[in-house]
Amino acid sequence: MTAPHQSLSDLLRQPGVIALLAFNAAYLLAATVVAASRKNGEFAFYLVVMLLLGAVVIAVHRRVNLSRGVLWGLSIWGLAHMAGGLVSVPEGWPINGDIRVLYSLWLIPDYLKYDHIVHAFGFGVTTWLCWQGLRRILADHAQQPVESIRPTLGMLTLVMAAGMGFGAMNEVVEFVATLMMPETNVGGYINTGWDLVSNLTGCLLAAVLIRIRYL
Repeated sequence: MTAPHQSLSDLLRQPGVIALLAFNAAYLLAATVVAASRKNGEFAFYLVVMLLLGAVVIAVHRRVNLSRGVLWGLSIWGLAHMAGGLVSVPEGWPINGDIRVLYSLWLIPDYLKYDHIVHAFGFGVTTWLCWQGLRRILADHAQQPVESIRPTLGMLTLVMAAGMGFGAMNEVVEFVATLMMPETNVGGYINTGWDLVSNLTGCLLAAVLIRIRYL
């Protein structure tokens, strides 16, 4: 029961795909206009990363047939990421650092930032994506319907580790950004540590929700 690779025309005929693509194109275009008006060179770097990630997601979707929940989750994460670096925060709102954008905003001063929420959400969705990919691989190998594969503790541990691994890769990308553009808003060692804690929180929550769904 190996799932065939879907053609791009087949993907476009799936319900909701056009709306999904339009949503992503709209916020990327808006972000590009804002970044260009501010001569924000950092955005150009992240735009390339976003386009590469979009191509990877399309390739995975053609093979795995990701759920609409995962696809919309990834799209909302992309929007939150673009907004985090480009949407200004009003004077008087608590921020971490000197750059007044959403990524610097304290939601609970000294405890919880917008950045933490975006990391937890994004890598929670990534863990969910990894589960759907693993489930497809196991179903194909066993020649069984994908719905018959239920999450075990070992499987959930594996997809959590995969989600954390992608989170660590994100930190590498941010590190490269600091080397190329010293005036970024990435932050230092403490910021990286809290990013990883946020990633772990999102991955763990995703694993719990996946398990609950199969009870």
